[in-house]
Amino acid sequence: MTLSLRGRLLIGVISLVVVGLLVSDVVTYITLQNSLVGRIDEQLKSRSTVDAAVNALATYPTCRGRGPSSASSFDPGTLALLLDNGKVVAACGVTGFGASPSNASPVLPKSLPNAGQDIPASPFTVEGTGGVSQYRVTDWPENSFAGQFVVFAVPLTSVQSTLGQLLRLEALIAVGVVAATALLALLIIQVGLRPLQRMGGVATDIAAGDLSRRVEPATSKTEIGRLGLALNGMLSQIEAAFAERTESNQRLRRFIADASHELRTPLTSIRGYSEMLRRGASESPADSDLARRRIEEESVRMSVLVDDMLLIARLDQGRPLEKTPVDLRAIATDAAADARVVAPQREITLSANGPVVVEGDDTRLRQVLGNLVRNALVHTPQQTPVEISVSTEDGMGRIAVADHGPGLRPDEIARVFEPFFRADPSRSRDSGGAGLGLSIVSAVVSAHGGKVQVKETSGGGATFEVELPLASTSAN
Repeated sequence: MTLSLRGRLLIGVISLVVVGLLVSDVVTYITLQNSLVGRIDEQLKSRSTVDAAVNALATYPTCRGRGPSSASSFDPGTLALLLDNGKVVAACGVTGFGASPSNASPVLPKSLPNAGQDIPASPFTVEGTGGVSQYRVTDWPENSFAGQFVVFAVPLTSVQSTLGQLLRLEALIAVGVVAATALLALLIIQVGLRPLQRMGGVATDIAAGDLSRRVEPATSKTEIGRLGLALNGMLSQIEAAFAERTESNQRLRRFIADASHELRTPLTSIRGYSEMLRRGASESPADSDLARRRIEEESVRMSVLVDDMLLIARLDQGRPLEKTPVDLRAIATDAAADARVVAPQREITLSANGPVVVEGDDTRLRQVLGNLVRNALVHTPQQTPVEISVSTEDGMGRIAVADHGPGLRPDEIARVFEPFFRADPSRSRDSGGAGLGLSIVSAVVSAHGGKVQVKETSGGGATFEVELPLASTSAN
């Protein structure tokens, strides 16, 4: 049987109270018992007790029923006995006011433990008869009676009555305290666990799929509040992980759809030209040359597309790249020279104050800058200047490629590094590419521990900035 937290707490509190009351009652009972019996023992060992017993026995047999005035401080039923060879030869008792004499007497052992003592000592308890269950007894030899033993016995009836009343009172108090504690503990536990109940309700909604819910209370002032803070932090991470997974799945589906679309075009062309050759393009040399040329071009294009997709996949998987010192200024110089050959009508400038060395893959970094420059050449008017700059700042090497074309809209800036994204969807794939160039840039730069961003060029246009850790910073 599994108890709830409320049940376990309630049982624990009640058990603790019961144990505490039990220990307290036992200690109180024993303390009172020792006190009452100890008071009787002090009386039994007092010299006045000896004198009272001797004087009472000296008047035997007229003493019984009257009791000596000197013994009036003892409880009714107290007896002074004279023993000779273990037999009672005289007995005097204390009788209460208005009470008739009692036949009660102690059951004495055959051998008295205090034999040989000159004064009363070491009282002991014996059983009684005639309605008295126990006596407290002491004995001593008395010369006044020619060596016979005197026994003085005090009934423990009053002590037992007092202790019985104490037991009943303790039982009543214990029942009341346990009942009150149970009610109060149940109320406190109910109020204390209410935040946990609310958390349980929120957890049910979260389990149903509502990851936006948060638990209350969430404060560092209480234990439950700190638990709420921890749960909310965990929920935020779970929600972020689910959102990231959802976004990743959406990107994957979009990537697969775009890749299929991009591959379908060259495959369709190859299939069409192959069909042309099969139907008789061989009879026309011009058509045959066109079909073979287009099949080859589309095959090359498809190979480049597949290679680009494989490169992005490898970089996303964290495949290691070569790490050698690379001078960004040398790469920028070569990229600017290539661009002037491709677009001689454009003004292409390079700004670099000195060598900027980073640790990286020379081939991939050249691909990054080549893609950025090609992007500027393809997506801006033919007379638009392109500016390339290389610099250092805060331990980072920076490459910037700026153009003064139409620029990008804010929504395009947010998606420009996504695979297969083209700012102008109507642009021909032959001139605009498959939309993987900037995705490769982002993947390569991230693999080098850097970052790439795009912002608006002053005066209009787009500026792509790449930041990479300098070689000296990486080495340290």
